[in-house]
Amino acid sequence: MPVSRRTVLVRTAAGSAAFATAAVSGVTPALDAPAAAAPETGSYLIGLGLSDITGPAAECGMMGYSQFEQQTAGIHLRPRARAFIIDSGARRIVFAVAENGMIFQSVHRGVLLELARRFGDLYTEQNVLLTSTHSHATCGGSSNDYAYNLSILGFQQQVYDAEVNGIVEAIVAAHADLGPGTLSLGRTELHDASVNRSRVAFERNPDVDKQHFPNAIDPAVTVLSFVKGGQQVGAITWFATHNTSMTNQNRLISADNKGYASFSYEHTEHGVRYLDGPADFVAAFAQTNAGDMSPNLDLQPGSGPTENEFENTRIIGERQYHASKAASAGAQPIGGPVDSMLCYIDLADTAVDGRFTPDGQPRHTAPAAAGVSLIAGSVEDGPGLPGLPIPEGVRNPFIDALGDPRQPAPAWLADAQAPKAIIAPLGLLPPVPWVPNVVPIQLVRIGALYLACGGGEFTIVAGLRIRRAVAAALGVALEQVLMQGYANAYHEYITTPEEYDSQQYEGGSTLFGRYTLPAYQQEFTRLATAFAAHQQVPRGPAPRDVSNLQPNFQPAPGPDATPLGRGFGDVLTQPAAAYARGSQATVEFVSAHPKHNPRRNGTFLEVQRRNASGDWVRVVNEGEWAVRFYWSKRGLAESVACFTWDIPADASPGTYRMRHFTDSLSPDGTLHPFTGITSEFEVS
Repeated sequence: MPVSRRTVLVRTAAGSAAFATAAVSGVTPALDAPAAAAPETGSYLIGLGLSDITGPAAECGMMGYSQFEQQTAGIHLRPRARAFIIDSGARRIVFAVAENGMIFQSVHRGVLLELARRFGDLYTEQNVLLTSTHSHATCGGSSNDYAYNLSILGFQQQVYDAEVNGIVEAIVAAHADLGPGTLSLGRTELHDASVNRSRVAFERNPDVDKQHFPNAIDPAVTVLSFVKGGQQVGAITWFATHNTSMTNQNRLISADNKGYASFSYEHTEHGVRYLDGPADFVAAFAQTNAGDMSPNLDLQPGSGPTENEFENTRIIGERQYHASKAASAGAQPIGGPVDSMLCYIDLADTAVDGRFTPDGQPRHTAPAAAGVSLIAGSVEDGPGLPGLPIPEGVRNPFIDALGDPRQPAPAWLADAQAPKAIIAPLGLLPPVPWVPNVVPIQLVRIGALYLACGGGEFTIVAGLRIRRAVAAALGVALEQVLMQGYANAYHEYITTPEEYDSQQYEGGSTLFGRYTLPAYQQEFTRLATAFAAHQQVPRGPAPRDVSNLQPNFQPAPGPDATPLGRGFGDVLTQPAAAYARGSQATVEFVSAHPKHNPRRNGTFLEVQRRNASGDWVRVVNEGEWAVRFYWSKRGLAESVACFTWDIPADASPGTYRMRHFTDSLSPDGTLHPFTGITSEFEVS
């Protein structure tokens, strides 16, 4: 079957318009040149770093699907934070990507406080950008916002510490790595890693918007490549698709499809060993306007391209990895300034000028309210607001303490949020609004590339309208501006007013009403106008800090116990004596509760091979793709750790064993590290 084609407008390095033909199925060829590349190329100081942000691998609510019963019970693919520092000589910016559910304002604040303690005023809210890949298979509880801790049963200090410390460690590693380097920018398109999960809402948009996305997806892939000493040392790849190939039935911590893309680039291609010190190659796969973009191509959770969520994760991740490589292959060097600017806006109380509204009339945003459609959730990916509705017969101590959020909405709020049918007036609940209303917006410039950064899930048309507003204010081509969603804060969705009217899941989750997007267009125009004129803007209203009001109703694990006649580290299920390459090995150990020591930047398991000298050498470890860790509890305090290893088809023949590491808690409150070792086995 011939591949369909369409004409794409690009700009050459000299700035003149040119036309290139690009395929629109799968990965298209890289374009001849990046849009409006800077006329000069130059060197920068660049630094890259990564760290582990894995939270507790047992009995911690997972962030995203809002299922009370979805608590962690092992590890699939360890989530990490990746940081990139770019210094033009005049200005410096930090771009950090966390493989978690969201960047909450609590984490944003915590990272900035720690950076200030370490570096003074070198890294601040003005020049640091934090964004999330939006995996729904990671730990929740790092937020100070009640709505996002409802299904987690409260604030989880361990999760907060893992995310803040991991992001800071990645930035510190990037700072230590600073050295001369160059940047290149490449683009391509990817057409088989996303589908519009809200087509009914999308079709309500004007033709001028829909024509920009003829297949109702945003296929754009943008890659910023980092080079030192003539060698590529890293890349940031932007592509819009939800990081939700893993379903709400999964209980293993996972960085999901974007995590697999990073793993493929770093580990599989460049040989990065995450336990062996600083990485010499760092690849982040960032989001853009992914609000209505699903990786579940059959529009059912865990369905498409296959019916296996692990395979879907791999395939969708692999497609993003190959698209990144294709874009990098045609990347062109860029130069020019590096700059950034941030301010805060109050989304609950923004007057919107008629220039930005569909009917030309002045409008106003409203205090946050969740719509009924939010409760139904995105049937293509998973349900919505934590704990609503609360299953019959289920007690939630969080609600017992704070009150049921399903309060009647006053008439004035119902009018302001129309046509939304309100299920919970989140902005009016005690003791403080259950979601943030004062949120940051930020502009970041990296040579010819501009990022419009907002703390929510923007649909592709919502992102397009913001990009148009920013490009017009800056006087640059639309292709030079990306919508950087999931940035610096989180307040759910941003739809167009037309999409909002349909009150699909995304519209019901647009918390501040029909004119949320026009408010963003107005405020980004204000910020970009000042940015272009090199003028400062007021910081705006102060974001709240309610860290002192955080309950936690998740029971802490007590002392560990072992089965009668067994000790910690004993092997319950030994490996077989021999395995063929391509098969799977399974072992089980008497273990302890992973919350006692989450082993961040470490591992619970090593697969080791005996070398020619007789020494045992680590081949693979838990947290990498081929190894899965399944934790289970037996009785009140006994833990079992089950590990599977998918033996690669190219594994070296030889003698192997597995070692399990963890810590037990004794009744006197002390931790005791222990190790379990299996019998030896052959791989042939």
